[in-house]
Amino acid sequence: MAGQTAVTSWLKKLFGTGPAPVVPVAAPAAAAPTPPTVDASTAQRQQGNRFLDQGNLSAAVACYRQAVALDPASADAHTSLGFALQQLGQLAAAQTALTQALALQPGNFDAAYLLGQVHNSLQQPERAMAYFEQALALQPAFEPLYGELCQALIQAGALDAARKLLVEGLRRFPQNAMLHFFLGNLHTLAQEWAAAIASYSTAQALNPALTEASEGLAAAHRRLGYADLQSENYAASEQHSRQALALRPQDAPAQNNLGSALAAQDRLQEAETAFRAALALAPQTALFHSNLGGNLVLQGRLEEAVTSLRQAIALDDSGNPGGFSNLLFALNYHPDLAAEAIFEDYKAFEQQFGAPRRADWQPHPNDRNPARRLKVGYVSPDFKNHAARFFIEPLLAWHDRSVVEIYAYAELAQEDSLTQRYKSCAAHWVPTRGLSDAELAQRIRADGIDVLVDMAGHTAGNRLGVFARKPAPVSLSWMGYGTTTGLRAIDYYLTDATSAPQGSEHLFSEEPWRLPGSFVSYRPGAAMGEVNVLPALERGYVTLGTLTRSIRINHHTVRVWAQILQRLPTARLVVDSRSFEDAAVKNTLAQQFAALGIAPERLQMGFTSPPWDVLRGIDIGLDCFPHNSGTTLFETLYMGIPFVTLAGRPSVGRLGSAILQGAGHPEWITQSEAEYMEKVVALASDLPALAQIRATLRAHMQASPLMDEEGFAKTVEQAYQAMFARWLEKTGMLFN
Repeated sequence: MAGQTAVTSWLKKLFGTGPAPVVPVAAPAAAAPTPPTVDASTAQRQQGNRFLDQGNLSAAVACYRQAVALDPASADAHTSLGFALQQLGQLAAAQTALTQALALQPGNFDAAYLLGQVHNSLQQPERAMAYFEQALALQPAFEPLYGELCQALIQAGALDAARKLLVEGLRRFPQNAMLHFFLGNLHTLAQEWAAAIASYSTAQALNPALTEASEGLAAAHRRLGYADLQSENYAASEQHSRQALALRPQDAPAQNNLGSALAAQDRLQEAETAFRAALALAPQTALFHSNLGGNLVLQGRLEEAVTSLRQAIALDDSGNPGGFSNLLFALNYHPDLAAEAIFEDYKAFEQQFGAPRRADWQPHPNDRNPARRLKVGYVSPDFKNHAARFFIEPLLAWHDRSVVEIYAYAELAQEDSLTQRYKSCAAHWVPTRGLSDAELAQRIRADGIDVLVDMAGHTAGNRLGVFARKPAPVSLSWMGYGTTTGLRAIDYYLTDATSAPQGSEHLFSEEPWRLPGSFVSYRPGAAMGEVNVLPALERGYVTLGTLTRSIRINHHTVRVWAQILQRLPTARLVVDSRSFEDAAVKNTLAQQFAALGIAPERLQMGFTSPPWDVLRGIDIGLDCFPHNSGTTLFETLYMGIPFVTLAGRPSVGRLGSAILQGAGHPEWITQSEAEYMEKVVALASDLPALAQIRATLRAHMQASPLMDEEGFAKTVEQAYQAMFARWLEKTGMLFN
């Protein structure tokens, strides 16, 4: 006989849905010889056993009840009754019978073990744990018990105890695939991806039919890929997902894992097929709707994406804000929604995830001396090899240590060489992985942080749940997301007058704090190389280009770019980013241009990394709208290429404008699609002037506020001091 344990929350989180591994259930022990006075009870129990063997559980229960009635002091009769009731799913009655059996016979292994299973099924891990431990003390050589007790320990949050148990279990039973699988799960919970892969691989080698091990390998390889940016891990994740599906074709979590692995390889339409297959098998799963929505966002199919993401939110009862963050991220790119309409969803996010946390707000006992050095905490998942390094590192490196004391709260799964550089910039390095929002908020409060800076917004790895608890007297959001967070607990949004012009305050939950000059300082990568001569002088035609992802290219941009190409009949357009590794994505964009009369030979689409030679082949950059590009615009300017931008909604629609303003070239900012087209055509029509721009633009940029690292750091420090002084004034506690 076999039974199935409860689906644990940690497996749901890892795999989406699906059953926990099946662990054998012990049949009740054979009856000991009984005295003649209880022969009738023994006979009833033996008849019940026969019914049990035939699968007739109801008849077995009736016999066992008779056995108990005939001999109420028989622990075996109560144990048999409890087992049959458990198999019928009558858990409360099973608990009563088994508890009585254990009271009659404290050394009854079967009763203790079965009670552990009953409480596990009732989602009572602490009580299950106690009974499993009792059973283990009675029979430490009973192999299946180690896995079940491990599950209960994990559910109860006793991860160290679970790990110790598995070490002992594997010492006794090194060939037990399930124990290796559970150890892989523990490594996964600790985000020890390489160790998780090793344990899952051992489990799979010992039991190739263990689908859960394949799913674990798929998830761990994918997460390791996210951490170290190694594409071979994504390929391995795909391979293990397909192995799981070969074993269990109707496995929805395996389909979801496959979709995630394909999406990580930018095979977006294949990934969409897998996500839809997962939803066909489990249509009420919030995670699958969320993943499909995220995939559609990357394809630029915003209406469909928003529909899927709203379904995910409606189905998600976990209290996790991740699905809502995905929706807000998608809405930022919507080509047809007004900024006010989008902000309504940000206000809804505040109502659902921000306002309820106000009960956690506490007074801040920070030192009230406004002239002292401030403790500044930076919270980020990007203290690693990430595009944010071009902006975060110069600020941290140039901070005056007599003005600010830097705390880096690092939400990292894996460190790299860039991490070590960040560590050298921080007086205090605080890893935050594994800390709950409440725990991290308490740590920040204990550290006495004066100014807390969010650098992620609603992107992956954010800790907005910490900011919602207001652990520091002053908090702000900067750079990592490009617009408001929606949280009223965050006091300021650090920006500039171009990104958030006067009159846009109603589109921010925070108060826009406008820095003079620029909202960032940019430090280019060391390997970009020198600026080359204007390509059009050698080719005889102008090349327009963008390094943007497909998510920013919509029917507005395609129409405007097509009209520019029509007005410049010899011009070519380069679109280069990871999105266009996918042949289907390239084909879709080519068809959109073809419908507007642009032949495919005038388009060059693909992905080149690093993109420096691609930029050397571009004469004029094209910014996207209504959501502008980001880091690639800085790189475009640095390679001597002017770009034209359309100033749209604050502030994701004014990133290009802010960059040009900071670089000292506001003349390339436009206010309408018609002006955008005219500006591009004008630049393309004067090659000598364009060549002069290319020859001088890098030097102009280097001399501009956009690359004044020391000046920017000083400006930011002055802003922090002013924010803190304002808090002191508001609280009426100025130092005296």
